[in-house]
Amino acid sequence: MSDVVRTIGLTKITKGKELVSNINLHIKKGEIYGFLGQNGAGKTTIMKMLTGLMIPTSGEIQLFGRLLTEKSKAALNRVGSIIEYPIFFDHLTAFENLKLHCEYLGFYDDKAIREALDLVHLKGIDNKQVKDFSLGMKQRLGIARAIITKPELIVLDEPINGLDPIGIKDVRDLILMLNKEYGITFLLSSHILGEMELVVDRIGVIHNGSLINEVTLADIREQRTEYIELITTNVEKTVYLLETELQISNMKIIQDRKIRIYDKTQSQNAISKLLVLHDVEIEGIQKHTSSLEDYFYKQINGGGNSE
Repeated sequence: MSDVVRTIGLTKITKGKELVSNINLHIKKGEIYGFLGQNGAGKTTIMKMLTGLMIPTSGEIQLFGRLLTEKSKAALNRVGSIIEYPIFFDHLTAFENLKLHCEYLGFYDDKAIREALDLVHLKGIDNKQVKDFSLGMKQRLGIARAIITKPELIVLDEPINGLDPIGIKDVRDLILMLNKEYGITFLLSSHILGEMELVVDRIGVIHNGSLINEVTLADIREQRTEYIELITTNVEKTVYLLETELQISNMKIIQDRKIRIYDKTQSQNAISKLLVLHDVEIEGIQKHTSSLEDYFYKQINGGGNSE
């Protein structure tokens, strides 16, 4: 599978501050790639450079196998994007905004505009000006603008920002449909890691301006850990009983009241019985499987404890 996006040593320095450093990114054709990173990690900076909105200080960007430079940006015609908050002409309708955008691109197809609006569920608003749109409606319109020409690569920075649960599911289904039916490659970022887990094929973990890992979601799932999470008001006594009565040593105390038990030799039922027998109050006990969020926090903490 060929790389749609490849960067080599990509670096951006602004006012003496290194925003991102030595980014070697690989996004394969036809995949949904997700950026994971905290605020200020450098995700948006990388996306801006990939879409021509920001000039790198050093390094290379290759789109569809061609070098992207200030003088050679033809490859950007094959890219759609939403970077940060989408901006529109407030006094125009959704259709009028998209038509202006298309004319700027030299793309004239009113039917494609209607199809894009239908795909993001913006129907029956022909006479409504964008100034009267909710935040979620503006986000949907931004996505419509990004997909209208069916580009080969779509870059979406926080595409579900401001959407309600139904809107979030609609966007998720839209991304999956465009990827499957049209073969469109996606680069996404989102703070809702549970949603990313439902969509992406591979992730890149960005931390303090560096790309610290690229890994497939399938590989993460193979590494997942099962554990029992116990909530009690008497952590000290609970730990003592688990160690002395059940010989459990592989556990971790979290936030003073939670204990995560990674030892698989004892069942949840056996642990509950022991604590009830010794009058230890159990506020909650449940079996869990580590999530993408757990993996992410482990990565940015150097592979150690995330809590």
